[in-house]
Amino acid sequence: MNQLNTSLDGMKENLLTLLAQEAYRFGDFYLASGKKSSHYVNCKPVSLSGPGLLSISSLFLKNLNKSDSGVAGLTLGADPLVSGVVMLAAQSSINLSGLIVRKESKGHGTGAWLEGPLPPKGSVITVLEDVVTTGGSSLKAVEKLRTQGYLVNQVLAIVDREEGGVDAMSKADLNLKSLFFLKEIVEKAKSLQ
Repeated sequence: MNQLNTSLDGMKENLLTLLAQEAYRFGDFYLASGKKSSHYVNCKPVSLSGPGLLSISSLFLKNLNKSDSGVAGLTLGADPLVSGVVMLAAQSSINLSGLIVRKESKGHGTGAWLEGPLPPKGSVITVLEDVVTTGGSSLKAVEKLRTQGYLVNQVLAIVDREEGGVDAMSKADLNLKSLFFLKEIVEKAKSLQ
């Protein structure tokens, strides 16, 4: 195994530990999807830390397609993800645009839904997501991007809760790739107790 893969494997293992320690909670929670759950994952304490964002960005960059012109995501969870991947790509001489999809159009100026350097219409964009439950947030971002003339074929997520996201993405002609499944984070959290 070459050094890069070994390094990425190590990053993935370290990221799993960070998520289990800093992002995962057990209790009674209502999710953005409206569902009730005993498991809650808030990736922001990890994605907004230097080591966490470096690992996430490296692993996401590895999973992008060569045809991708940019990465995008719905604000707020995807903001650090988009920024981290774009910065790491630039350091690797890979030209990627970073787009943030607003939840509402800008109330002034141009009324824009998208922020960032807009690639030409028809460009391929991958959507980045922190946690996928039913896929609703990702699909909102995809809809806005497709409406603006971009091709979106893939969603990359840090965590898939395995609660319908894959099916929802498939129905929208999207491939969902996740770094981790919720069960992996739960198992790691239990092992660290």
